[in-house]
Amino acid sequence: MKRRELLLGSGAALLAGCAPADAALAGGWVGGADLERGHRLRAPVPKAGDGPLRRTKILIIGGGVSGLACARALSQAGMTDFALLELEEACGGNSRAHSMGGMPCPTGAHYLPLPGPASPEVYQLLEELGLVRQVLGRAVWDERHLCHSPQERLFFDGTWHEGLLPPPLSAAASAQQQMFERAVDQAQATLGFAMPSRRARWTPGATALDRQTFAAWLTQQGLHDAQLLWYLDYCCRDDYGAGIQDVSAWAGLHYFASRHGFHPANSNSEREAVLTWPQGNAFLTDAMAQPLADQIHSGRSVLRVAPGKHQVEVLAWNEAKQTPERWVADQVVLATPLFIANQLLGQALTPLKAAAQQLRYAPWLVANLQLKAPLLQRTGAPPSWDNVVYASQALGYVDAMHQALVPKAGPTVLSAYWALSQARRGELLQQDWRHWLRLVLADLGTVHPDLAANLQRADLARWGHAMSIPVPGVRSSAALSALLQPQGRLHFAHSDLAGYSVFEEAYTRGYELGASLAGSRS
Repeated sequence: MKRRELLLGSGAALLAGCAPADAALAGGWVGGADLERGHRLRAPVPKAGDGPLRRTKILIIGGGVSGLACARALSQAGMTDFALLELEEACGGNSRAHSMGGMPCPTGAHYLPLPGPASPEVYQLLEELGLVRQVLGRAVWDERHLCHSPQERLFFDGTWHEGLLPPPLSAAASAQQQMFERAVDQAQATLGFAMPSRRARWTPGATALDRQTFAAWLTQQGLHDAQLLWYLDYCCRDDYGAGIQDVSAWAGLHYFASRHGFHPANSNSEREAVLTWPQGNAFLTDAMAQPLADQIHSGRSVLRVAPGKHQVEVLAWNEAKQTPERWVADQVVLATPLFIANQLLGQALTPLKAAAQQLRYAPWLVANLQLKAPLLQRTGAPPSWDNVVYASQALGYVDAMHQALVPKAGPTVLSAYWALSQARRGELLQQDWRHWLRLVLADLGTVHPDLAANLQRADLARWGHAMSIPVPGVRSSAALSALLQPQGRLHFAHSDLAGYSVFEEAYTRGYELGASLAGSRS
């Protein structure tokens, strides 16, 4: 993501001498990834003989979506002799949540599109959680969990517009949107796309798309309208953490052809429905973790994984007791980012080492802003769940109270999302939270000049390696394909195996693997 420097504009003038941005404002870093624990791998490893010894049949390392899905499948198959080690105090990975003034809000992923026919495992989960039921062969969704209207709006050309696609300013711009719509339809028809992506047949055409950037492919297609390119760049940053200059053409088309489709504002197509909650996707991960409480061991920093002929030995650090623990298992599932798994194994597994070298990760910032009262509104479309500012380097904000069934607007929490370039990871990890708050307020202050004065508290979450970026060559990587197969007593379950990070990929891989392991022991 190579974006221009933030233009502070009127937001900077607003913040000059503004009290909410000074040291008196309540707030700080919350949620996100615990840096001290995450960097414990860089410290000397304790002696292997130290600490108590615990045994289990299957040990899962990592309690994100994929690790929880694997544990869920084992449990549903009747297995109890398994354990899950989680670095943080709560499971969920980047789908965890926070609370401000009694209002829940996300610190990471915040919505889930309705699953398509290639995602039966995800549909089954949602059905078991009571979010959908079958009536006369049709899926009937609980409307309390569908995003309430109005769903999304874009601040463009001085006013708010419904939807996120900028309205075409000329006949030529409209023609460009229609050209891209036809290209997506053709890709769906000829190449085949699915969610999860490995449910679709991989073709030479897909490989060709995976070898070039989305930006290069768009140029080849004669697509150059500035508003359209901004929108496509925004979509890629929103799902992949990087823009059209960085992600592959396959990934850019996959975003639309596998699930979203592309329907310009003047079409008759309905907007895609999504599930969302005030706490974001923590609604799902908390529900998944609750029945697994006896198997989950949180606050464990895994330091080393040593596979042997008959068992796998794992060394972990108990954060609460500040003591080492030894685990021995018949099978180990590494449900961690692949670069972490590579470090745990000492770079001893060839395909894992190759995959870790290929992957690139996007840093993310999520700023939860607790407001005393509703913001003054500009002209145009009314306040929505998702609110985006055209040409901003940020991804906009969602209103955590949008899903609350309250009769009128009041205090709320706005969750602002930023997908940062890899070059800014050091800045994200080293700068004080107030530095980032100033940037967030400056960005949003251009359309909400009363935001800073209404701000009561700011809690920010930082993710140094939030999601893998589907750069050219990743999806067709032989190393990733190899890791889908067992590596002796080791198994891998993480969205990294798809080359990008979304719920459907993580959940399906974890659940499939758990079901397979349970089946092999029956």
